[in-house]
Amino acid sequence: MNIHEFGKENKETILMIHPSVVKWDYFENIIPLLQKKYHLLVPALPGYDFENDSDYTSVERIASELNDWLKAEGYLELYAVYGCSMGGSIALMTALGQKIRIRHCVMDGGITPYQLPWIVTRFIALKDYLMMMIGRAGGVGLLEKAFATDDYSREDLQYVADVLRHCSRKTLWRTFDSCNNYKVPDLLPAIDTQIHYWYAKDEEKERKKDLRYMKTKFPQTQFEVLPDLGHGGLVLQKPELFVEMIEKLSV
Repeated sequence: MNIHEFGKENKETILMIHPSVVKWDYFENIIPLLQKKYHLLVPALPGYDFENDSDYTSVERIASELNDWLKAEGYLELYAVYGCSMGGSIALMTALGQKIRIRHCVMDGGITPYQLPWIVTRFIALKDYLMMMIGRAGGVGLLEKAFATDDYSREDLQYVADVLRHCSRKTLWRTFDSCNNYKVPDLLPAIDTQIHYWYAKDEEKERKKDLRYMKTKFPQTQFEVLPDLGHGGLVLQKPELFVEMIEKLSV
């Protein structure tokens, strides 16, 4: 797994994990802002790395590999691990399996595992997979119709179309199957990490099950509502607000 680093001279370190159907450069607007103060670690996840011909594996495996890498590289502590959507799932599992101290875990619209019968999860994964395959085949024209009500430019949708064309069928299937069904331990490990769950006001309905899960499984979670944004919009549309929220985690 390629891990891009910025601001190496800084003391506090942040691991930033991108969502599905984008590349690591999802963070390109905030890297110049954050690297002034933080050492940034930005992995290019398997299946979404244009420099590495690989397939996506699973939420659990990627989290385990990130923890192994941090330990092997001699890191002693992370200020935070941040992940959006699929990245939020990986961020949570990274925090739960941490081999070095992680002070904050931020799930921005993070996906939590379904609490449903196994057969039902198969149908949901198949639906998500087929939607992505249709999007890949239809290209930017179809994506424009699908996202007509969202604040995405044609350039944004062309980017997504290019990523979808790069992704293998295996990557797309594993992405949605794993994000919806990864295994959180029944007996949670004792960790000294503050978990934060951020979600956009406009996605509250879509995140209903995730919010319920976090409140039940992780009652110590701190919740924050992001105004006037859709899913995954904070990094892309309000980078200055993102930086402000990261900086105040410990306040």
